[in-house]
Amino acid sequence: MNASLLLLLGCILAAWFANTLSSLLDARRLSPAPPQGLEDIYDPEEYARSQRYARARLRFGALAETWDTLLVAGFLILGGFPLADELARQAAQGLGLAGAWAETATGLVFFAMLGLAHDLAGLPFSLYHTFVLEDRFGFNRTSPATFVLDRLKGWLLAALIGGPLLAVILWLLRVFGPGAWVGCWAIAAAVSLLLAYVAPTWILPLFNKFSPLEDDALRADIEALAQKEGFALSGLFVMDGSRRSAKGNAFFTGLGRRKRIALFDTLLEKMNRDEILGVLAHEVGHWKLGHIRTRILIGILRLGALLWLLSLLLGWNTLFADLGLPASGHAGLALFSLLLAPASLLLGALTNALSRRHEYQADRFAARATGAPLALSSALKKLVRQNLANLTPHPLSVFLFHSHPPLPERLAALDALAENADQP
Repeated sequence: MNASLLLLLGCILAAWFANTLSSLLDARRLSPAPPQGLEDIYDPEEYARSQRYARARLRFGALAETWDTLLVAGFLILGGFPLADELARQAAQGLGLAGAWAETATGLVFFAMLGLAHDLAGLPFSLYHTFVLEDRFGFNRTSPATFVLDRLKGWLLAALIGGPLLAVILWLLRVFGPGAWVGCWAIAAAVSLLLAYVAPTWILPLFNKFSPLEDDALRADIEALAQKEGFALSGLFVMDGSRRSAKGNAFFTGLGRRKRIALFDTLLEKMNRDEILGVLAHEVGHWKLGHIRTRILIGILRLGALLWLLSLLLGWNTLFADLGLPASGHAGLALFSLLLAPASLLLGALTNALSRRHEYQADRFAARATGAPLALSSALKKLVRQNLANLTPHPLSVFLFHSHPPLPERLAALDALAENADQP
């Protein structure tokens, strides 16, 4: 076992350790009684159910993470990458291509094989999560037909969108070498922006039905709120989230004239007018405060940094030689994703820290816009109760994986806003 293989295995195991440690610490924080001051969120029976759900999810997540780690480590140790590369080259040769086109075709076949194999290897876990774990706690509403269609649509979109983008990147790397990272960055960033623009009208409707909000009185209140805040509301839709899950949610998506706010139908079933306005004002706040633009910019800069690091790795001939791989763009991308595993956790943690800060800011915006911070508090409590969310995540788990602050901290911030508003 050479140094390059040990390095790759070390990166994979470091990411596994961080994920597993987070799950173990989360499990130890579970308590038979809710945190002080939050007793009104769950009744005792529902709280006990939320703890069972959290424990089941943590066990399942740790098992799935361990399986995935063992799968990738075994693939590395048994020489899976050289074998996949050879099979991909044989397939490309059968097409009669040469030069950069042959290398590009090899890379596409290489990633198609690895992606499909990885997806199929994880299929039992996806099935268990959807039809056993989520069903056991009353959340699953996904039919077998919907599950299959979602998979097929996902593969089709990956082929139609990801395939051409990957082909261009591999071709550029083959023709221009490591210096092609700037061109790859420009093209990938342009595609990302285009997808963000067209996703609300072209991609999301492939998976869910979006219907205009029919409640005229509620729509009028929402439009008045948007107009008061100078927000051009180009779309307000109800999404059939109940087609797959009983959980509730709301989100902002799209850019420019295609931006829209979507409410899960399951959320509308549980909330009153003031609570819905609070949730919507929160989503409007993300746009008005520049959070969407900031996240897009950070994503583009992060993409550029990753492609620059990839260009450095492509010159690391020892790594390819130790693994029995010819130096190539597709092999470099695959190995880079493994080497980056620990760094990805840290980058994700920094992104999540910014996201949590944005959530506090959007909460403050909603409280000011509606003049009812306690209505948003009530909405958040209902969302937690509806989704059986864990009230006591460990700080390490929050730091690494949570894009939203823990509920007790959000409620405390909103309570402080309400107290300040009441003071003369």
